[in-house]
Amino acid sequence: MRLNFFGLLTQKSPMERLLEHYEKIQQSVDIINDSLECYIVGGQCVEFKTMQNDLNELESQADKIIRYIRNHLPRSLFMPVDKVLFLKYTSAQDDILDSAQEAFDWLAMRTMVIPEAFQKDLIYLVDDVGNMVNLLGPALKDTVSLVHFENLDREGTKEQYRKIREKRHEISRFKNALTGNVYRSEYEFKDIYQLIHFVERMYAMCHSCSKCVEILRSMIAR
Repeated sequence: MRLNFFGLLTQKSPMERLLEHYEKIQQSVDIINDSLECYIVGGQCVEFKTMQNDLNELESQADKIIRYIRNHLPRSLFMPVDKVLFLKYTSAQDDILDSAQEAFDWLAMRTMVIPEAFQKDLIYLVDDVGNMVNLLGPALKDTVSLVHFENLDREGTKEQYRKIREKRHEISRFKNALTGNVYRSEYEFKDIYQLIHFVERMYAMCHSCSKCVEILRSMIAR
């Protein structure tokens, strides 16, 4: 039986610090959303470079939080969850922000005019991925409360996981349709290549969210 003594020894448990890291991820989604709308209006608009710097700064802050968490883990006996699962989760959650940064980099690689036929779909994709990232917050918070015995609503927590899995399937279908439409278009290859990679990195954020949920589910498994 795993003992939850860690809360007696320090102000915050490693699980609680994951919420600090998650906040950086949530902020990155807003930046990408704003940057895409800005980009569609006028290519790499004046604010675009500032947004890129803001995203890079968020990624740097998030890396510091993750390094601190990993470097200050207690002994396994005092961890509220299995240490291996915990470390896997930190990697999966960190991958969300890494993919966000890579998506932005693909958008910033060269100035292009995003075809009007794909503008609404791209905005919808970014918005939907953002919604999925936002769903991860309550799922993580409920899991933290559950493993700390502050919340005993196991079924309610699992329902949060189910919402994210369903959202991933929805985004996956939409992404596949959008990718197919871009491939079949008659635009220049370099434009198609850039758009496809942007879409794939946005979906990678979605995939990492789903991976986070599977690890959280393992953490509360009996």
